[in-house]
Amino acid sequence: AQLAREIDAALPIELSREEQIRLVREYCSSQFVSRGMCVDFAIHDTDSGNPHCHIMLTMRPLDERGAWAAKSKKEYDLDENGERIRLPSGRYKTHKVDLTGWNDKGNALLWRKAWADVSNAYLERAGSPERIDHRSNAERGIDELPTVHMGVAACQMEKKGIATEKGELNRNIQKANRLIREIRAQIGKLKEWIGELFKARETAPEQPPQSPGLANLLMKYLSVQREKSRKYSQSWQRQHAADELKTVAKAVGYLSEHGISTLDELDAALSSVSDQADAIRAGMKTAEKRMKELQKLIEYGKNYTEYKPIHDELKKLKNGWTSKRDKYEEAHRAELTLWNAASRYLHANLPKGTKTLPIAEWEKEYATLSGQRTAEYTKLKETRAEVAELHNIRKCVDIALKADQPEQTRVKRHEQER
Repeated sequence: AQLAREIDAALPIELSREEQIRLVREYCSSQFVSRGMCVDFAIHDTDSGNPHCHIMLTMRPLDERGAWAAKSKKEYDLDENGERIRLPSGRYKTHKVDLTGWNDKGNALLWRKAWADVSNAYLERAGSPERIDHRSNAERGIDELPTVHMGVAACQMEKKGIATEKGELNRNIQKANRLIREIRAQIGKLKEWIGELFKARETAPEQPPQSPGLANLLMKYLSVQREKSRKYSQSWQRQHAADELKTVAKAVGYLSEHGISTLDELDAALSSVSDQADAIRAGMKTAEKRMKELQKLIEYGKNYTEYKPIHDELKKLKNGWTSKRDKYEEAHRAELTLWNAASRYLHANLPKGTKTLPIAEWEKEYATLSGQRTAEYTKLKETRAEVAELHNIRKCVDIALKADQPEQTRVKRHEQER
């Protein structure tokens, strides 16, 4: 029997305890009590930065007299003539009609959105800029893979300094998300800079229409840096010149290797690097998603296999409320709970008729995907290094272009005077 429905919700740490309690009361009243449910909630806070509430709801409605009412009713199926349909057993065919709508799966999204709306109203009244969004990353347009739910056991192990597979996968996902954000931010800045240069070139018709040569601009950068260093000591000038030569040599090497000689080609190279980074991340996301699925299959598969003998032994005992069966079930309650959870998950996620759990194959696939993901992460780091080199080239070119501006202004003024 389903004895109750439980909902867990994280409480905003920006609110005081009194505000948190009022938030939960208002939410429960508007979403559950108003629909006829009885609510019992508890707030848990161990000062670990994770205050949350457990909301427990009744499954059956009450009538006007305070007596339990029906959750559903039975209706007869009718044929095209409006007559009841008789089954071979002699009974009539029926279907169940839900009278409350509380078990509708669509409620999950509605209740999540309501929690976000009520919480955000409280945060706004408290003067906090923080907001809650109930939508997934994909629905919000965030191209990142969410982390895995750790669970109590894994969290406790991590707190003790024991690394878990879930923790490692989460750390890898977070690192990859940070890396792709950094790459996209740098590429965005570079594309914006090149766009401004192109726009400036379009508004200056006296300039040559062709894209400026990057090699010439890098040489110009060297001469600018040499001029700036003249006010320092000769030893400092030599060291500075050597450092700048290394920078320019590295930039020229990169441009030569990738066949880039103009700003137009640099812009095309940026687009190529951006597409490359997106393709790598897409592959990583596919692997990470499958790894999350495999983690669950392996975890539940091992629980199912380990505790199946205990479940089988329980089945051998006589049904009914015999003391022997009760004592055995009470003594092995934790193991039986884990077995039941594993059984439900595996039946829901494996093909029908699966008799042998391929745990070894799942573990092998997980190890293969983990290796592939590590290789893809290395490629992503190489892409970041490539973007960093393009960013260095941008700084050199920017300095050279700015140094050219006063000179071009003087030439233009001279031509006007003539």
